[in-house]
Amino acid sequence: MKIKVDTLKGFVKDVFVKLGVPEEDAGITADVLVASDRRGIPSHGVARLKRYVDGIKKGIMKPKAEIKIIKETPTTLLVSGGDGLGQPVSYRTMKLVIEKAKKNNVAFAAVRNSNHYGIAGYYAMMALKENLIGISMTNSAPLVVPTHGKDAVIGTNPISIAVPAGEEKPFVLDMATSTVPRGKLEVYNRRGKKIPLVWATDENGIPTDDPGRVLENLLERKGGGLLPLGGAEEETGGHKGYGLSVAVDILSGVLSGGAYGPLLYGKKGEPPNVCHFFGAINIEAFIPLDEFKKLMDDYIRILKGSTLAKGKTRIWIHGEKEFEAEEKYREEVEIEEKVVETMREIGKELGVEVPF
Repeated sequence: MKIKVDTLKGFVKDVFVKLGVPEEDAGITADVLVASDRRGIPSHGVARLKRYVDGIKKGIMKPKAEIKIIKETPTTLLVSGGDGLGQPVSYRTMKLVIEKAKKNNVAFAAVRNSNHYGIAGYYAMMALKENLIGISMTNSAPLVVPTHGKDAVIGTNPISIAVPAGEEKPFVLDMATSTVPRGKLEVYNRRGKKIPLVWATDENGIPTDDPGRVLENLLERKGGGLLPLGGAEEETGGHKGYGLSVAVDILSGVLSGGAYGPLLYGKKGEPPNVCHFFGAINIEAFIPLDEFKKLMDDYIRILKGSTLAKGKTRIWIHGEKEFEAEEKYREEVEIEEKVVETMREIGKELGVEVPF
């Protein structure tokens, strides 16, 4: 179903406000979720709304969270999200990081006591408006098995790096350190599609093509889970994805003094203590901005202009597909019917008008 962007944002915001989330926080969260759908990433868009609604109703996510700066220097921040929604604390923390980087050339922040924050790229891209390089990472629920392991003890732990360019589109890396995030399995499960065998393992640690089985096993913690980038074996580079996931966990969870690995979502019904890491780099601290942008344009054109493999029609730069989707869905987005039905149920349950 096609739904106007403003209409969808308004509905999502109204849902959060109805649940007791302050209006500004509700607006930030709605913007992050709809931005994901606009960028062609439905796994992290409004399809996740029920997760947040259930989290607030169960007390796992506090609607009115007290965000606290625990420690601060001219270039660093340690922040507590107060067990609230991940989007407001992430947005506000990244804004502070950007301001610090503009004054002091670099800045980094670690956040603890938070929740799922949506797409990592949203926060990294905030730096682009100020011609800075943006960095965003988060740890997540233990859904991924380590190389040679059977049980899920690490997260999909995404990384995003956003870099401005001149005439070309910015470079925006936004990726999970697993082969795919859980949301991708949820999309395939909704559509009744099988998954590639390099995506996940069953309860015995054997690769499987059944997304429903994997999702059930993860929910019940029966064993198995998603695979790190590179798959199950060292021969295919699985240990590299595993290492990246652990590195994100160290910067987000260990450095913040929060939770990491299987300690996230450790006790049912209690806040998960998701942790994030943000950074910003002032390009002018290294070379003039105009020179940097020209070099970025040159590099991007080298990559895009290199010889194509047989049968291929285009070489993509990270972020290009999403920017094209964003342009396509500037005014209205396409939402799966099952997701629309879930939103209608949420609206009916909460007494929020559903304008679609």
